[in-house]
Amino acid sequence: MFEQVLDPVGGSLGLSALCAVLPLLTLFVLLGVLRVKAWIAGLVSLAVAIVVAVLFFGMPVGQSLLSATEGAAFGFFPILWIVINAIWVYNLTVETGHFDVLRRSFEKVSPDQRIQAIIIAFCFGALLEALAGFGTPVAITVVMLMTLGFTPLKSASLALIANTAPVAFGALASPIVTLATVTSGANDDARLTLDGLGAMVGRQTPILAVVVPLILVFVADGKRGVRETWLAALTAGLTFGIAQFVASNYISVPLTDIVASLVAAAAVVAVTRVTQPARTGALTQPVGAAGGAGFDDRATVGTELADRPGHQRAHDDVPGGPGRMRGREESASVSDSRSEVLKAYAPYLIIIVIFAITNISGIKAALAEQPWTYKFAWPGLHVFAPGATDPVSTTTFTFNWLPAAGTLLIISGILTAAVLRISPGRALAAMGRTYAELKWAIVTVMAVLALAYVMNLSGQTASLGAFLAGTGALFAFLSPVLGWIGVGVTGSDTSANALFGALQVQTATRAGLDPLLLAAANSSGGVLGKMISPQNLAIAAAAVGMAGKEGELFRKVFGWSLLLLLFMCVIVVLQSTPVLGWMIPG
Repeated sequence: MFEQVLDPVGGSLGLSALCAVLPLLTLFVLLGVLRVKAWIAGLVSLAVAIVVAVLFFGMPVGQSLLSATEGAAFGFFPILWIVINAIWVYNLTVETGHFDVLRRSFEKVSPDQRIQAIIIAFCFGALLEALAGFGTPVAITVVMLMTLGFTPLKSASLALIANTAPVAFGALASPIVTLATVTSGANDDARLTLDGLGAMVGRQTPILAVVVPLILVFVADGKRGVRETWLAALTAGLTFGIAQFVASNYISVPLTDIVASLVAAAAVVAVTRVTQPARTGALTQPVGAAGGAGFDDRATVGTELADRPGHQRAHDDVPGGPGRMRGREESASVSDSRSEVLKAYAPYLIIIVIFAITNISGIKAALAEQPWTYKFAWPGLHVFAPGATDPVSTTTFTFNWLPAAGTLLIISGILTAAVLRISPGRALAAMGRTYAELKWAIVTVMAVLALAYVMNLSGQTASLGAFLAGTGALFAFLSPVLGWIGVGVTGSDTSANALFGALQVQTATRAGLDPLLLAAANSSGGVLGKMISPQNLAIAAAAVGMAGKEGELFRKVFGWSLLLLLFMCVIVVLQSTPVLGWMIPG
């Protein structure tokens, strides 16, 4: 048995917080300064967290190790269980060539490459984020953008900037699932649940979504792009934001990005059917020097890149990367039958149907009971908050083996294999390759979640929260920044929520702020660190054949990341006051 203490180091809260921050500093320095591989940084930081827990916070060695095992288990199930199986479904479409069919269908929506960028980077990228997350949207959409004629740097920039607004609900809301888990034991607020936190995030990121497509067309073609395609961009942002709000608050938190991405894509297609930009097709020619940030791509860039030595290898090294580069000439010459196009969309339709069925209230309630779901206290783990008589709630593990999103994705994959006529042997081989591609990502996520559990259960997070509470109302502004730093370093909103979710709640409680607001702000602010995280930059750079030039890509997107972060900080501050306080769910 272990009871947490806020100031175990010399009775000083400041010294205790200084010790508590050591694991995080280790992680930040290893990843951001020394450029150590993420899985190594995660394991080393975990070891530091265990040492701090034992030596400074008085946690028994056995309890600290058990905390780490529960965190690692949670990292694999349900988090990685979703990611692995989602990428497996995608790999099945690559196996049969239907991913190329899907790409060609996107190209035919509009001849304007700026519109195509909105549909692929923003709408389809959001769908991929909804199903897999963890860098998958960047790895896939950046390749598609290059085949449309965008230069490598611009393709990577567009993919990274687009991968913002959907991130909080990515991988079927894995970040919010994690946030709900780590905050449930930090406060007795009944709103700190998947639905409550999802609803609050759904009142922050939709505002961000409105401006992201406008930024995309500006990056693609400067002021001319905004002037000529603002209607399509604004339509995509508004419909995505509205759908994200409605889905997260009234339909299903895990399905939020799926609904939003499909609604936004349908709206953009409808707009392009009614009106076309003033200069459709003009982007196949370079913009003059006066264009500044203008579009300078060529239609053949995809084919040229395909012939570069080592470029094929760069694609194959990226998790989920299709490793196929084809020029736009090939797409124009290929005519896919209606049945093939339908098969290309089939995996995503299957997933939507299955998740919609399992979210019907009666079915959802039945699946939450045995034998489909088991809840049990983690064996041997006995941790109590100061003065509490019951163990911390995070010591209870939920094993919902059937209704888990990852299991539903396996069912979707089996049906996908049947529709695409993939033999069981090929499907299993694709599954094996998926695990091989993600082996280091698996270690990284499990290590970071283990680190978070050790920090939370030993009291390190609580000490940091108590110390930061001294900033008072100013913490409302700092809250999104903390999430931004977490995602910037770890590359994952899920990991950042695991690290800082409990800290946000505990600090909010002590500072007299709303814990639901600041917990959500951690996730909403975190999404803006995605585009500057070393992992995402490495994925994007490798996919476009720019390995080793991540710094150039970083400089291209860093300004946008800071600008959008400031925007989110202002939103959260206003929501902490009567000005926008009415937006917080009761």
